[in-house]
Amino acid sequence: QVQLVESGGGLVQAGGSLRLSCAASGSVFGINTMGWYRQTPGNQRELVALISSGGGTNYEGSMKGRVTISRDNGKNTVYLQMNSLKPEDLAVYYCYANLFGRDYWGKGTLVTVSS
Repeated sequence: QVQLVESGGGLVQAGGSLRLSCAASGSVFGINTMGWYRQTPGNQRELVALISSGGGTNYEGSMKGRVTISRDNGKNTVYLQMNSLKPEDLAVYYCYANLFGRDYWGKGTLVTVSS
């Protein structure tokens, strides 16, 4: 089992930045892909960014170009640096990890962007 705990969400003004963190614990050996998804009000969960254990990255959606994903394998932690935030970025951001083909999710952290 893998537990994922997000932190760093909160309220920010439009144009501002936030850095989300997600710490993995438990049976973390062998975690391959980690990443971030988000769910905006009334919509399905969508991919924001993924990063492999080797550092390869994939970005999707409207935040592409404004976010950077990084990872500290020694700390089993993944980060999401978000810049130029917009009110439409208001969402619950979920941490994701894949271990031997099984998906794990954090409980999410709320990001609110005021105009």
